[in-house]
Amino acid sequence: MKISEELKYTSEHEWAKIDGKAATVGITDYAQDQLGDVVFVELPEVGQMLKQKDEFGVVESVKSVSSLYAPLSGKVTAVNEKLKDNPSIINKDPYGEGWIIKLELPGLEEATHLLSADQYLKALGL
Repeated sequence: MKISEELKYTSEHEWAKIDGKAATVGITDYAQDQLGDVVFVELPEVGQMLKQKDEFGVVESVKSVSSLYAPLSGKVTAVNEKLKDNPSIINKDPYGEGWIIKLELPGLEEATHLLSADQYLKALGL
């Protein structure tokens, strides 16, 4: 299982890569492994405003359907259109090509509520 030190995590298995007042969001390697083969991803609309912990979409796999939750508040500036035709990218590269949304952040205060890589591993019991 891959965990990146440069990312922040939620206990619901989303990750956020924060770059200034922007964030790229996806699901963790652990989450995609637990889901199995991803067959569908429901994406939000570009321009949609999200609050931290808002549900913004779903990931459907051969095993189950799981909700996606915003790790941070912000405006959706991009969605990964490639996932519409090829959702299995999430299984192959959850921290790279398998990103789900990009957000414009109003501030960075909420980032202090996210988990570090070590805290996420402890939350998983690893």
